[in-house]
Amino acid sequence: MAERYILVTGGAGFIGSHTVVELLEEGESVVIIDNLSNAAADDKGLPPALKRVQDLVNEKHRKRLHFRKGNYGDRKILDSIFTEFPIYAVVHFGAFKAVGESKQVPMKYYKNNVKEALSLLKAMNAHGVKNLIFSSSCTVYAEVPPEKLPLTEDSPLGECNCAYASSKYFIENILRDVTVSDGQWKVMSLRYFNPVGAHHSGMIGEDPKGIPTNLMPYIAQVAVGRREELNVFGSDYPTPDGTPVRDYVHVVDIAKGHVAALKALPAMQQSFRAYNLGSGVGTSVLEMVQAFERASGVVIKTVMKDRRPGD
Repeated sequence: MAERYILVTGGAGFIGSHTVVELLEEGESVVIIDNLSNAAADDKGLPPALKRVQDLVNEKHRKRLHFRKGNYGDRKILDSIFTEFPIYAVVHFGAFKAVGESKQVPMKYYKNNVKEALSLLKAMNAHGVKNLIFSSSCTVYAEVPPEKLPLTEDSPLGECNCAYASSKYFIENILRDVTVSDGQWKVMSLRYFNPVGAHHSGMIGEDPKGIPTNLMPYIAQVAVGRREELNVFGSDYPTPDGTPVRDYVHVVDIAKGHVAALKALPAMQQSFRAYNLGSGVGTSVLEMVQAFERASGVVIKTVMKDRRPGD
């Protein structure tokens, strides 16, 4: 394979960093752009997660990893990346993702998730880079009755109940329009459900700045004493134990899904395709807590709270 590079936006994040490992191990060269808004950084600005990525891969792979700090929609930075590196495709993770926060500050989400994405697409188009893997979400689907589950790629879309979901839905529609206007584009949108877990090495995983918004890191922080208790939002859902049910999928499987999507781009018969990434199995919050307790031997203190807006 002639040298080519994959640009990964948000590559210092949870899913992004795991995907970078998989890309490097597949022999790809990678450029990451990340503003580190949800990732710790040392005094040199290099995220610890990416230092650990470097430690995970061999020296040959390590030399093929490059990092640029900045907003993924910054046209000046993007132009310099596209000029310096022969970018073959973009894997786009660079979005804010907290459902609750997106209901409180929707404009923040539309600016970062939509406006900046448009800037990225314009830069890609200007430099003739028209291969894109988009990190979408199951939240683009409309609510359906239980008999219509599990969700498939043909399930109805829209009726989004928060700015995060709407931003993903809007970008998918924009990408469809772009591919219709120019058939040279090849776009794959991966709608994943609830990524959990960590790399088998234990060196990278989900360790957000501030209070976790996802279940697994919150449970883990309670287990090690960083937090006193786990708030369970909603105990009156129509589920066996009353707590929300989610489709949890391991983050490494998600990462491998992005690599598979990248490999499939050349053979795409349509310019835009969407695929679900999930297990198809529902697990409640309490079931997840109990599984963690069994695996760790640590009792997790839980407190029942009212439902969260957007859930």
